[in-house]
Amino acid sequence: MKKREFWILAAVLAIAVAMGFGIYWGRSIPTGSWGLSFQQEGAAPIANATQEKLMPLDAAYLGNPEEKVLYLTFDAGYENGNTGKILDALKKHNAKGAFFLVGNFVEKNGDLVRRMAQEGHIVGNHTMHHYDMSKIGDPETFRKELQGIEDLYREATGQELSKYYRPPQGIYSEENLKMAQDLGYRTVFWSLAYVDWNQDKQPTHEMAFQKLLPRTHNGAVVLLHLTSKTNAEILDELLTKWEEMGYRFGTIDELFEDYKG
Repeated sequence: MKKREFWILAAVLAIAVAMGFGIYWGRSIPTGSWGLSFQQEGAAPIANATQEKLMPLDAAYLGNPEEKVLYLTFDAGYENGNTGKILDALKKHNAKGAFFLVGNFVEKNGDLVRRMAQEGHIVGNHTMHHYDMSKIGDPETFRKELQGIEDLYREATGQELSKYYRPPQGIYSEENLKMAQDLGYRTVFWSLAYVDWNQDKQPTHEMAFQKLLPRTHNGAVVLLHLTSKTNAEILDELLTKWEEMGYRFGTIDELFEDYKG
């Protein structure tokens, strides 16, 4: 897994559709790169697809807008020394996160993966190779990309992987969501993120807070990258600031339970 594969993540790119991914008209869910448009400070953003369209496919990007709860999720394609610090901060705040891992991370970092499991975090599926899964039309090929992570996680922990899926690079299609659903997976997008993945241009602490705090909203599914040195350095303070704003930290199990009820 090379670092350049992560530049395309569209956490805050409201213009994702204009970047060459396009929409397949006539479908209820567009095909493209997940994008968000923030219209008002403290309010949930407008996303590529509505929650109402996503939920029949067991997909979600936002929790209860009436509840001051945040869902912490982390993506990782490789380990560069920051994961332990992030786990330390979560433990200090008794906050549980969801970690979406690729094959390379699980293969090379068994101790960290076991720590995630032992400390009560959810480990989800970010696929074996971090491909653009929207280009995979064969269900068997799609299955193998997810099954590979399941096998590696079982070998590392002796446990079964949680059935949560995050599309690599944020690129998705309705067919992919259905394929994941057929395999028993729930797809987890996000409603709050910032440009934290560029290792050559890490944001300052101040820049990170300026991006994240004004956009924090009820029910936010937060996406942070484990590769970010800034995230490792600020997470303790960031969690404290969110607690001071009155937020608690939920799990993505709760996120989907809210919509079932």
